[in-house]
Amino acid sequence: MAIKREDLIHPFISGNKYRKLKYNIEEAKRIGATSLLTFGGAFSNHIAAVAYAGKVNGFKTIGVIRGEELGLNQELNPTLQYAKICGMHLEFITRASYRKKTSKDFIGELKDRFGDFYLLPEGGTNNLAVKGCEEILQGDDFNFDYICCAVGTGGTISGIINASQRHQKILGFPALKGDFLQQDIRKFANQDHWDLITDYHFGGYGKIKPELITFINRFKRVYNIPLDPIYTGKMLFGVFDLIEKGFFSKDSKLLVIHTGGLQGIAGVNAMLKRKNQPLIEV
Repeated sequence: MAIKREDLIHPFISGNKYRKLKYNIEEAKRIGATSLLTFGGAFSNHIAAVAYAGKVNGFKTIGVIRGEELGLNQELNPTLQYAKICGMHLEFITRASYRKKTSKDFIGELKDRFGDFYLLPEGGTNNLAVKGCEEILQGDDFNFDYICCAVGTGGTISGIINASQRHQKILGFPALKGDFLQQDIRKFANQDHWDLITDYHFGGYGKIKPELITFINRFKRVYNIPLDPIYTGKMLFGVFDLIEKGFFSKDSKLLVIHTGGLQGIAGVNAMLKRKNQPLIEV
């Protein structure tokens, strides 16, 4: 097994977020947009990445954040504090309103309030994001039998699927519960040699259990590679468990994609500390 360290490709826009934003930023510049608007939750890697990308590329940025109660506790959330420092305007809305984020009427309301903007969907997944993620696999990466990656909105795995060779099996490890991702991925993927392993979400997006923290800390001590608890930590927990269960033949070659997300550790640790639970070692 080898780990492709996409988390190291940029100091602030790490991993798949760099890939997803690359061509979207180019398109926003091409059409003359001056503002970027997107959506995310409390520890969103995407929110942090868009805030920084907007800052260095001269865009105003607007983050529509799920959970109006977060607006009262921004000082407790390093992710949102970082976005704010980068100049992002944070708009906190109820979870009920957040569920309308793809509706034309809701987008229209946002344009009435903020003016015209370049819209980046939650998680950054669109055709240009998938195009960027198709550049993750290069060179010797095509010699592996299995390619494993975490799955949030499906954009990263779609790009990997499109760029992969027919002899390779692509395995996605969703961080969310539910079967809707199959349909979302099929919107962008042009090959069918992939599957989702749905047994390692630990209860759903943002859900963290002590056994996962133990695994992440042990992995860091043994391999000197940090993992985030929302995506890559869960995926590698699953990969190791499948290896122990004999899922892969002994001569299989596995490539695991480290998609970044390490900025979220500080916020997760703050949450764990309030609950008097073990922390992720940094």
